[in-house]
Amino acid sequence: MVPGRRRLRLGVLAAAVATVLTLLCCVGGAGAFLLTELGGDEKGKLTAALACDPSYQVDLTGDMPRFPEYGDGQLRNAAVIIKVGQDMNVPARGWVIALATAMQESALRNLANSTVPASLALPHEGVGSDHDSLGLFQQRPGWGSVQQRMTPSYAARKFYEKMLKVPNWQRRPLTVVAQRVQVSAFPDAYAKHEDLAGRIVDALAAGAARTVEIAGKAVCDAAAGTRIAASGWTAPIAGGVGSGFRTAERPRHNGVDIAADKETPIHAASAGRVLVARCDPDHSGRRDCDRDGWPGKGGCGWFVDILHAGGYITRYCHMVRRPHVVPGQSVEAGQEIGLSGSSGNSSGPHLHFEVHVDADRSSRGAINPVPFMRERGAPLDGTA
Repeated sequence: MVPGRRRLRLGVLAAAVATVLTLLCCVGGAGAFLLTELGGDEKGKLTAALACDPSYQVDLTGDMPRFPEYGDGQLRNAAVIIKVGQDMNVPARGWVIALATAMQESALRNLANSTVPASLALPHEGVGSDHDSLGLFQQRPGWGSVQQRMTPSYAARKFYEKMLKVPNWQRRPLTVVAQRVQVSAFPDAYAKHEDLAGRIVDALAAGAARTVEIAGKAVCDAAAGTRIAASGWTAPIAGGVGSGFRTAERPRHNGVDIAADKETPIHAASAGRVLVARCDPDHSGRRDCDRDGWPGKGGCGWFVDILHAGGYITRYCHMVRRPHVVPGQSVEAGQEIGLSGSSGNSSGPHLHFEVHVDADRSSRGAINPVPFMRERGAPLDGTA
């Protein structure tokens, strides 16, 4: 890079930061720019750049954030869906589910239908042809009149009313809840939208996907164990991070070590499907995970890999005995999957926790789980 050009870019960046800080200082609001996020290597710093403010009310008329997947009109429809949820006192987890559902059903467009002539005379953003389905959620006549189903706020309210009747909906996988409401021919399709839906909720509602309901109140960055954030994620175990991700001392350490006493419950960080649950052989090929390991032994001990929506994989190592789950099993967020221990390459009881992207279980797919989990309201530093 040309030195002069580098100085220019740094100068522009500094000026931009100064401008943002000035605006935040003078106008207040829900945003708080985190300087520590400027140099990160993770995707989507938008969520980390927002202060989590559970009291923030969505603005339906202001400027919309930018997402390459959706235009201004689609994001305004997303804002309507969230605002209706706020007005109904639906917890933020419901907004994520509703958004992901509308993203699958209509790509966040208020669709008329070529087989329903009356819908074509109403304001619409596209024309569908799926039976007699209409609007953001592609609702059929049993949901209301043509005009009602073509009114985004009405359609969102009807979705929430039915969603709230689904037992234990806040903890169940998004695709299960959405399917119970929609009865779709493609029940698994909703899951792929969950991560982006959470980021849109964060952008429109001041980090609300990072909140968890505790005693009826939305609390920021407090998801751990069986407390599930609106993002659908939770810290797998309480405790602080000891050895970090790919440090100078351990450049091949593809996760983080979280302090925990032996026999501490380990929880699935999000809903998903178990890929692996077994004893990892050590450097000598031994599968003796039912006893404590030692540094240099090699292997993960008893461990579990779980595949989540969006192609994320989480890994949980050094369990004290055989995991509670088996390959192919579906798990809910916060479900107990095993107990902490010291099997495999370990110097003492703890949980080694990894996050991988692009459904890649190898070291190539590993990312730093600390910022990843923090952005989802489930910090690993023991504060949750």
